[in-house]
Amino acid sequence: MLRRMRSSLAKIGTCVALAMLACTLTPAQDVSTNSMPGADFTKYHTYKRVPIDGAVVPNQIVDAQIKQSIDSHLAGKGLTKTDGDKADLLIGYQISITREKQWNAYGTGGMRWGGGMATAQQSVISTGTLVLDMYDPSTKQLV
Repeated sequence: MLRRMRSSLAKIGTCVALAMLACTLTPAQDVSTNSMPGADFTKYHTYKRVPIDGAVVPNQIVDAQIKQSIDSHLAGKGLTKTDGDKADLLIGYQISITREKQWNAYGTGGMRWGGGMATAQQSVISTGTLVLDMYDPSTKQLV
C-alpha cells in the first residue's frame, strides 16, 4: 500500500511539474498586425499623436505608460515625434478591457482514501486589447 501511495504521489508530482512548465512556455500576449496592402512605410519619418473620437482612455498613469511605450517603439523604428502640423503619420490608440470570472477548485482525499475537503475560489481575469491606428494625413487613410 505504501508503494502504491508513493507511485501515485510521484505521478501527481510529475503532472504538476509538467503543468507548471507548460504555463511558463505559453506566451502572455497575442500580438497581431496588419497594414494597407502596398503601403510604403519608408516615406514616413515623423508622427504626431492624436486622440480618437469615442475611444476609451484609461487612467492617467496607464495612458502615460502606453504613450511612452508607443514613442519608444516608434523611435526604435526611426520615426521622430513632432507636435507640428507637418507630421507624416497621425497616431492614435484605443483600448478595450473585459473581465471574466474564473473558478479554481481544490480538493483533498477522495474515494480511495475516504472523505476529504474541497474549496473553491473565484478570481477575476482582465483581458485587454490595445489597437494602434496609423493614418496618413495626406490621403486620410489608415496605413
